[in-house]
Amino acid sequence: MDDIERLSEKAFPNGDIYSGDFKALLPNGKGKYKWSDGTIYEGDWEEGKMTGKGQIIWPKGAKYEGDFSGGYLHGFGTFTIPEGSFYSGAWRMNVQHGIGRKQYSNFDTYEGSWNEGVHEGCGRYCWHGGNTYIGHWKAGKMSGRGVMKWVNGDLFDGLWLNGFRHGSGTYRFADGGYYIGTWSRDQKDGKGTFYPAGSKHPTLNKSSRSLGYEDGKNFLSHNLSLNSEEGRAPTQSVKCSPSEKISIGGIFKNTGQKSHNSSLLDKNQNLCDPARDFTCHESSGMSSHTSDEGQHEVHDNNTLVYEREYLQGILIKERVRKYAELTCKTKQHKTFNVKKAIRSSCLDIFKGNRSYYLMLNLQLGIRYTVGKITPVPMRAVRYSDFGDRARIRMYFPRKGSQFTPPHYSIDFHWKDYCPMVFRNLREMFKLDAAEYMMSMCGDDGLRELASPGKSGSIFYLSHDDRFVIKTLKKSELKVLLKMLPKYYEHVKEHENTLITKFFGLHRITLRGGRKVRFVVMGNMFCTELRVHRHYDLKGSSIGRVTNKDKIDQTTTLKDLDLSYEFHMDKLLRESLLQQIHLDCKFLESQQIIDYSLLLGVHLRAPEQNTLLETDAISQGELMIPPTRPVLVNHEPNILSKTPGPHSRGNVLRAYSLGDKEVDLLLPGTGRFRVQLGVNMPAQAHCKPRHDEADSEVELFDVYDVVLFMGIIDILQEYNVKKKLEHACKSLRHDPLKISVVEPKLYAKRFNDFLLNTVFPDLS
Repeated sequence: MDDIERLSEKAFPNGDIYSGDFKALLPNGKGKYKWSDGTIYEGDWEEGKMTGKGQIIWPKGAKYEGDFSGGYLHGFGTFTIPEGSFYSGAWRMNVQHGIGRKQYSNFDTYEGSWNEGVHEGCGRYCWHGGNTYIGHWKAGKMSGRGVMKWVNGDLFDGLWLNGFRHGSGTYRFADGGYYIGTWSRDQKDGKGTFYPAGSKHPTLNKSSRSLGYEDGKNFLSHNLSLNSEEGRAPTQSVKCSPSEKISIGGIFKNTGQKSHNSSLLDKNQNLCDPARDFTCHESSGMSSHTSDEGQHEVHDNNTLVYEREYLQGILIKERVRKYAELTCKTKQHKTFNVKKAIRSSCLDIFKGNRSYYLMLNLQLGIRYTVGKITPVPMRAVRYSDFGDRARIRMYFPRKGSQFTPPHYSIDFHWKDYCPMVFRNLREMFKLDAAEYMMSMCGDDGLRELASPGKSGSIFYLSHDDRFVIKTLKKSELKVLLKMLPKYYEHVKEHENTLITKFFGLHRITLRGGRKVRFVVMGNMFCTELRVHRHYDLKGSSIGRVTNKDKIDQTTTLKDLDLSYEFHMDKLLRESLLQQIHLDCKFLESQQIIDYSLLLGVHLRAPEQNTLLETDAISQGELMIPPTRPVLVNHEPNILSKTPGPHSRGNVLRAYSLGDKEVDLLLPGTGRFRVQLGVNMPAQAHCKPRHDEADSEVELFDVYDVVLFMGIIDILQEYNVKKKLEHACKSLRHDPLKISVVEPKLYAKRFNDFLLNTVFPDLS
C-alpha cells in the first residue's frame, strides 16, 4: 500500500480529468474520472481500469450503476436513460447477459434471460396494452414453448418460431371454447379439433397441475435459474481505460429499443397476466386428446366437436362429430399405439434407457469413423472398397482406451462398412464432413421416432432433420452390401435419382453378442415448407388403406387413401416419370421388390393473403403480387437456402416457360429451386368420392401443391419364398395379382400406377 498515491486532481492533455487514488501513475482504488465530453465515472479502479463498484453518467442523462470489470460493464447493474427505459440485471462485456428486467420507453417490460443483449432463454414480456407472453425466446424473438394471453381472455399455449405461432398448440377462446391443432407463421395450418364453449378439454389444466406448473411464476423462476448459467458467447471488445471516450451508442446493443416481437401482434388486442392459466405439456408441445376419467366438468356426449383442416389460415375440410365419438376414437387410438409400440420393439433389449445408450453409441461410432476417414486423400472408389476387408472396427470401453474417449454409455464394439464408398457418396451429395458430424453427433443429439411401418425398425432423426437413421435386419444389410457397387454406379450416373440416398452403414455389438445394424439416409422431407400429406404408394389395392379413426397429423397414408391426382407441367412430368422408370429398371436388375414411392404433399391455400413485397410481379408500372405459386426463370443468387444437400443435379426445365430452367415462387414463403423429387409444383385435383358415410366436407376441389418424393424400402430382395407368400395372400383377394411379385412385373405395375393414377397425362 506504500505505493498508493493520493492526488486531489490530475488533468490529461486531451482534457480528461481524474481525481482519486493512483498506483504506478495509473488510477487504482477509489476515484472519479471526467471525460472531455462530460461523461463521468465515479467508483473503483484497478491498474487504470474501472473494476469493482461504480457509477457512470453520460452527458445526455443516461446512467449505469453497478459492477465493472476490466473497464467493462460486467456483473450486476442498473442502466437508465431519461426517455424512461431502464434495465436492471446481469451484464457481460458491456451487454445484457444473464437474468434481468427491462422496461422500455413505451412501458413494455421484459423479465427473463438475456444473451448478448437480446432475449434468449425463458422470459416474460408484457406489452403496455396488457398482452403478456411467458415462454422461451431465441435471438430476441419468441421461439420454442410459450403462452400468450390477450386481455380479452383469449390464450394460446404452444410452439413459437421467430415471433410467430408455429407448430402444435392450443388456443383457448374467452368464451371457453378450444382449438387444438397446428400453426404455421401465425396461421392455422394442418389438422385440428375445435371444442365449442361448454365442451372444453379439461386435461389441459390437469396436465399443468401434475407437472407443478400451475403458477406461471413458478415456471418462470424455475427456468430462469436453469438459464442463468447458459452459454458463453464471444464477447465484444470495448476498451474503457482513462482518456478514452465511453459512448452509449458504441457500447450497448438494443438497450433503448423495444423487442421486435411486439410488432408481430395486433396492437388492438390486450393481454393480462397468464400466470394461473399457464399450462405445460410434454416437450413436443402436442396436447393430448385423450379423455380424463377424473374430470370435474360434465360433458354432454351429444355435444358437437369439429375436426378441421386449414391451409395457411383457410379452412379446407371439416368433419362434425359428437363428443362421445371423439372420446371413443381417442381411446381406441391410444390402445392401438400401445400395441403398436410393443409389436414394433424389434430390439427387446432396448427398454428404458437402453435406446438412449444405443443413440450415444451410434454418435460415438460415427464421430470416430468420419474423423478417421476424412483425412485420407480423396480418390476414386476401387473394387476392394466393397470387399469384406473394407471395414473399420473399434472397441469402445466405457472408461476409454488409447484410441477412444471415455463415455457415459455402455461398452460396445463398432463396425463401419465400406467407409470409403460412403465417404465418396457423401461427397457426391456435397455433404461436408464437419456438417455431417455436427448434424449426427452434435450436443442436440438424435430424436427417436415411432416406426411408420410394420418393419419393427427403430428410427432416429438428426436434430436438424437432415438425416434419418434406421435399424436394419441382417437380411437387409446383406441386400444393401450386395447391391452397393451397382448402387454407387447408378447414383454416379443419374444425379437426379429418386432412390433413397445412403450415407453410412454401421453395426453395434453389445455385451452378450447382440448386434444392431444401422443405415444413415437422407430425409427427403427436410424442407421449411410444412408437408401436409404423407403417402406410401406401391400401386396395390391389397391392404393399402388406413383406418380413418387412426389417422392423425403424422400418419403415412396408403394407395387407397390417395384422394388426389396431380397435374404438372409437361416437361416436369416427363422428367419425373423417366427417372422413375430408370430407377425401377435398376431395382429390377437387382431383383428388388416391394419398394414404394414416398410422396410428401405441401398444399397451398386456395386464397393466399400473406404476400411478400419481393414476390411482386411487374406488369407495366404496377407491381401486382401473385396470389398463387408461379414458375419463374431460374435465378440461383436469390433462391432460398436449401436446408439439406440431399438433392443434386440440374434445375428442371418447364414447358410453360419455353423449355427454360425454372424456380418456384411461393407467395409469403420464398423462392425455391425445382429439382426431381424436390419442390416440384403441381395441381392436386380431388377425385370424386362416393363412399363418404360421415359428415366430412371437402371445401375445395383443386389445390396448388408442392411435391417431395423418393423411392424407399429398396432392401426387400426377391425370393421364391416371398413370391409364394404374396401369391397365397393375393389369391384370397385377387387371383389376377399373383404374378406381380416378380421384379419385372412389380416394376411395371408400379410405373403404370404412377403414370395413370397419380400423375396422369393431361394431353
